[in-house]
Amino acid sequence: MLTVLDAIKLSTEYLEKKGVESPRINSELLLAYILKCKRLDLYLSFDRPLQDDEISLYRDYISRRGKREPLQYITGEVEFYGIRLMVNRNVLVPRQETEILVEHIINDYKDREGINILEIGTGSGNIAIALAMNLPRASVTTVDISLEALNVAKNNAGYNHVEDRISFIQGDILSAEFNTGIINYDLIVSNPPYVSCGEMPLLQREITEYEPEIALSDYSDGLSFYRTISEFAGHKLVKGGRIYFEAGIGQYKKVQEILKENGLQNIKIEMDYLNIERVIIAEKK
Repeated sequence: MLTVLDAIKLSTEYLEKKGVESPRINSELLLAYILKCKRLDLYLSFDRPLQDDEISLYRDYISRRGKREPLQYITGEVEFYGIRLMVNRNVLVPRQETEILVEHIINDYKDREGINILEIGTGSGNIAIALAMNLPRASVTTVDISLEALNVAKNNAGYNHVEDRISFIQGDILSAEFNTGIINYDLIVSNPPYVSCGEMPLLQREITEYEPEIALSDYSDGLSFYRTISEFAGHKLVKGGRIYFEAGIGQYKKVQEILKENGLQNIKIEMDYLNIERVIIAEKK
C-alpha cells in the first residue's frame, strides 16, 4: 500500500529528474490539493495509505508537472494578496511581486473616496479584484484584449463578490480606436507584457510552453505598452492623478524616461522582495 510519505518521496525523485524547481514542495502541494488539506498537515499523515483513486489522480498531476505545466494550471487556482483566484491557460499565473504593486496602491489610496481606477491588461483579474476588495469606495474599470481572459476575470470577480464594482472592457490599448468611455481617471495601473522578443526563448519552459504569449511579450523591445500607456495617461489622468507600472528586470530607467517624455513627474521606484526595481509610480501635474 502506497503511503503519503512513499508517494511524496517517489514524486520528488521524479520531478527532480525532470528539472522541476523545488520538487519536494511541488509534490507536497499537489498531494495536499488532492487530499483537501494543508501542505503541513501531510506531515501528520505520513503513514496514511492512499486510495486507488487518489493514487491515479496524483500520478496524473505529477506527470503533468513533470512536463513543466505550472502547478497553478494543474490545480486551477492560486492565492494572490490573500484572495483565491481561478486560473487557466488563457491567463498568466499571478506573481508574488505583483502584490507589491497592489500594496502600494492600497496604501496610497485607502483614505480616498470616489476614485476612478483603470487597469490595463487584467488577465485573471488579480489586480482589479484586489483593489476592489481593499478600496471599497473606488470604482474600477479593467481592460484586456483577450475575451477568454476577461471571462476568467469576470468569474473571479463573481467568486469574490466584487463583480458589481468592476467594469470589464474588451479592447486593445495599442489600437487608435481604444476608448474606455470615461473621460478621466484618478489612477491608472498596468502590469503590461514587457518581455522582449529576444528574451522569450530564455524563459522557463513553464512560461514559454504554457502561459499565453500575448500576455507576456509585446513582440518588440518590451517597452511598447509603456510608451502607449504613458501617453494615454498623460491625457486621461486627472491633475494629481498617478500611474503605477510593474516593470521587468532592468527596465526601470527606460520606463522612467518614457514617463518623463509624456509629462509625468514625481517618479518613484519601489523594490520587490529580491531588491529588484519592480514598481514605478508617476504623477500628472
